[in-house]
Amino acid sequence: MSIIGTWNLENFCRPLPPGSPPSTTKCAAKDDAAYEDKVDALAEVITEIGPDLLGVQEVGSQEILEDLVKKLTGTWHTAISDHPDGRGIRVGVISRWPLLDIQQRVNFPAHLGAVQVEDDASTIHEMGRGGLAVRVEPAPGKSLHVALCHLKSKLLTFPGNQHSTHDEGLRARYAAYALFRRSAEAVTMRALADELLQGEGTNRDVIVLGDFNDDWQAATTQILYGPPGSQIGTGGFDHPDQGDAKRLWNLAPRILEQGGYSRIFEGQHELIDHILISHSLLGKLQEVHTAINKLPSVVATHPAAAHDKPSDHSPVVATFNL
Repeated sequence: MSIIGTWNLENFCRPLPPGSPPSTTKCAAKDDAAYEDKVDALAEVITEIGPDLLGVQEVGSQEILEDLVKKLTGTWHTAISDHPDGRGIRVGVISRWPLLDIQQRVNFPAHLGAVQVEDDASTIHEMGRGGLAVRVEPAPGKSLHVALCHLKSKLLTFPGNQHSTHDEGLRARYAAYALFRRSAEAVTMRALADELLQGEGTNRDVIVLGDFNDDWQAATTQILYGPPGSQIGTGGFDHPDQGDAKRLWNLAPRILEQGGYSRIFEGQHELIDHILISHSLLGKLQEVHTAINKLPSVVATHPAAAHDKPSDHSPVVATFNL
């Protein structure tokens, strides 16, 4: 059995250099002791899960991933995105299998225009946090293609790095800017998925996973599914169709029927961390679940509030017979 998962590690960064002024715009641990405690806590959860490959989000650097895998038993391979966001966080992957054909993805695909992100009409042409794709060989001659991402958050940041406003027009506009970004990033990852699937998803093992920052029925999440219809829980699920070769299936319904969730926002349970699989993997899926049942609640006005958990997200973990 092979275990594949995704986990947002929440601000997994080293402290700022000694003498640096405090910063609210950079990812940084409080101090060395807090950082070491974080590494130990994350390693404990990962050891309990026992993944063969884990996609991770909100990592500060390659060196930080190396700090983490040093706490794990056995040999591990790591890769990280070359494209962090303004806070310095990015996606990465740790794997017991060697990582092959590592691809970086940041630019929006052809035909997708620039996206407005501020009231001053400034635009972007690339993902805020770059995507990543790797190939592994779970068994001799068998390839598994995995892409991972961290899409734009629903948490809003207003001018002056503020997380709240009494200007409802401003709130509405910046919610739209965040949605524009998340949609464009979903399109970019769908383009990457198309390249990995090569129109042969019925016999090509492909997984797209990560923090999508929205639930499984959201329009931005559904962009990644490909051809509509046939998702788990729908009437067409058991009926093969021409879209199967290009479609991705979200495992969220299997998690939700167990009462699982991956984050608590304003007291409400959410499943915003997802694992999507190609048709060839549906028959190989054994189980999927979330690994942590007690999480701190994220509050929009104080998204980085301190808490005693290793992360404000739960890992989402799937077991396959590869």
